[in-house]
Amino acid sequence: MFIEETDLFLYAKLLHILRFTKSKKDILMPTKKAEANSIDKYLAGFPESTQKLLERIRATIRKAAPGAEEIISYRMPAYKYHGMLVYFAGHKNHIGFYPTASGIKNFEKEISVYKNSKGSIQFPFDKPLPVKLITKIVLFRIKENEEKAAAKVKTKNK
Repeated sequence: MFIEETDLFLYAKLLHILRFTKSKKDILMPTKKAEANSIDKYLAGFPESTQKLLERIRATIRKAAPGAEEIISYRMPAYKYHGMLVYFAGHKNHIGFYPTASGIKNFEKEISVYKNSKGSIQFPFDKPLPVKLITKIVLFRIKENEEKAAAKVKTKNK
């Protein structure tokens, strides 16, 4: 059996990455998601069942924040409206929703049924997406960003 030099190089490089990468999931991300420059391309990198959930969360955010700009930030779909509004991402077993720390703090009781942290909520695939909760959080974040923008304008005009 003959192994070409390039094959050995690629194999050695892969072993190096596996050995020195803290999180193996970082290197297992499909190329489509890793290089996505639009939300449509990002979603296309997932299995169909996951795509449907991601599309539902996307539609929910767009309905609650029709004036928000869709972008890719930190390699995931995000929305800007007078600053960053919310992010979401697909993972192996859940949808991650990232409404910033204030979005988490103001809905502690409602999100307590989900795995969460200072800035994120995990919606597992085996439970229905909480569309009403997502909408409430997005509306809260819009109000918060509008208030911050108004305060900046007031400060500038003094």
